[in-house]
Amino acid sequence: MQSPWKILTVAPLFLLLSLQSSASPANDDQSRPSHSNGHTCVEKLFLKTTCYLVIDKFGSDIIKLLSADMNADVVCHTLEFCKQNTGQPLCHLYPLPKETWKFTLQKARQIVKKSPILKYSRSGSDICSLPVLAKICQKIKLAIEQSVPFKDVDSDKYSVFPTLRGYHWRGRDCNDSDESVYPGRRPNNWDVHQDSNCNGIWGVDPKDGVPYEKKFCEGSQPRGIILLGDSAGAHFHISPEWITASQMSMNSFINLPTALTNELDWPQLSGATGFLDSTVGIKEKSIYLRLWKRNHCNHRDYQNISRNGASSRNLKKFIESLSRNKMLDYPAIVIYAMIGNDVCSGKSDPVPAMTTPEKLYSNVMQTLKHLNSHLPNGSHVILYGLPDGTFLWDNLHNRYHPLGQLNKDVTYAQLYSFLNCLQVSPCHGWMSSNKTLRTLTSERAEQLSNTLKKIAASEKFTNFNLFYMDFAFHEIIQEWQKRGGQPWQLIEPVDGFHPNEVALLLLADHFWKKVQLQWPQILGKENPFNPQIKQVFGDQGGH
Repeated sequence: MQSPWKILTVAPLFLLLSLQSSASPANDDQSRPSHSNGHTCVEKLFLKTTCYLVIDKFGSDIIKLLSADMNADVVCHTLEFCKQNTGQPLCHLYPLPKETWKFTLQKARQIVKKSPILKYSRSGSDICSLPVLAKICQKIKLAIEQSVPFKDVDSDKYSVFPTLRGYHWRGRDCNDSDESVYPGRRPNNWDVHQDSNCNGIWGVDPKDGVPYEKKFCEGSQPRGIILLGDSAGAHFHISPEWITASQMSMNSFINLPTALTNELDWPQLSGATGFLDSTVGIKEKSIYLRLWKRNHCNHRDYQNISRNGASSRNLKKFIESLSRNKMLDYPAIVIYAMIGNDVCSGKSDPVPAMTTPEKLYSNVMQTLKHLNSHLPNGSHVILYGLPDGTFLWDNLHNRYHPLGQLNKDVTYAQLYSFLNCLQVSPCHGWMSSNKTLRTLTSERAEQLSNTLKKIAASEKFTNFNLFYMDFAFHEIIQEWQKRGGQPWQLIEPVDGFHPNEVALLLLADHFWKKVQLQWPQILGKENPFNPQIKQVFGDQGGH
């Protein structure tokens, strides 16, 4: 997987390439729209959204090129979103033009040679060099680099703002002017006068003078959920509606600003820390919501410390963003789920870049020592193994990608090849036609999983118990098939790599059932006062 900021810069690439399926008709002449209608449609759709910022700068050039019958690959290379380095093969997703590529590209560049926008790409600047995007890019970069809320008045690592690492990622602050008030802490004086841990339970019962927090939560073993993860744990998702002409509507891009300021992640819908109702219509809930249902005193105690591109190698750069005080806070359940990037990269030869078992052992031990110095006694840490990603090619390679569904001209095999050529693939090792490479990647993933398993079996820590759990994706597939689903339906359709919302919730269900059966002490007690909490405090202030 790419670094978090590089992933954001890939998004315009998909938008540009989608113009091929938007402006190029299917092979039925009777259904062929005019060029002007296609351009008008695209403009109207994009002008209603944040994509206006891109179209405002690139739209004129895009329309000129498409009007001259240039395909999306030519547009991409002309505007230099796609680049061919010296000695590298030509990267293209759609069939090459009938004329020679060199001649076509020269012709396209002549069309837009006076475009002021090309000075940015030719100077080596990225899209954030555009003045209109600089401010929002600065905010996003700061949030990504620090992995703490951009808007946090009291600097307690919790926020009242949803995105830019706000409460979509960790429980909402209920007093952003007091650093001693935040989710997950033990109550201050049983929260007689204020809600110090933001679980919505505070004050005194007038009937007997007993603080509600003491009455309802004392001895109930409250605990939070913390995920140390990558883009899968953060729920990376690019909506097919953004790039598929047949699915576009005037409402397609309503959520785009939220997605951009969440790094194209949707932690509020993730399998570990999601708190919103599922958008995919299945009954399974996130681990956090199950913990809350088990004990309402756990309200808002979640942290999704995940990053696009995260691995055992770079976790040390942002683990400091984890908020837990071993003296003041409740214990936590920590899930370590770096499930891909220790074997995945976009490099042309990904094998040398893979983490070795020896290096993984060193990295994970460093992480566990950090956790032991910060987690309250009685916490639990679960190490998640890596999946066998050969599933991706086996189930997707001959299916049409959303970019190719209209004209039946782009399969996942072609998309994988294109991304590998540009060296922006989230995982060249598994998203490859090379069976030997796919097998090598899975073998290394298994070696790393075995290393995690050995660590869990042999290492002991004073403040938490340590466990290991396989990433049981094949069991998830079997469960989905029992419901009449197909395996490919569990993967994000646009990137063809990440587990989608259905898969994440099924994985959460598998996690919960396994823990209930084998290690029920991890989950804590069921709180018998949950009905009384609901009666007195309703939704506890919501999320």
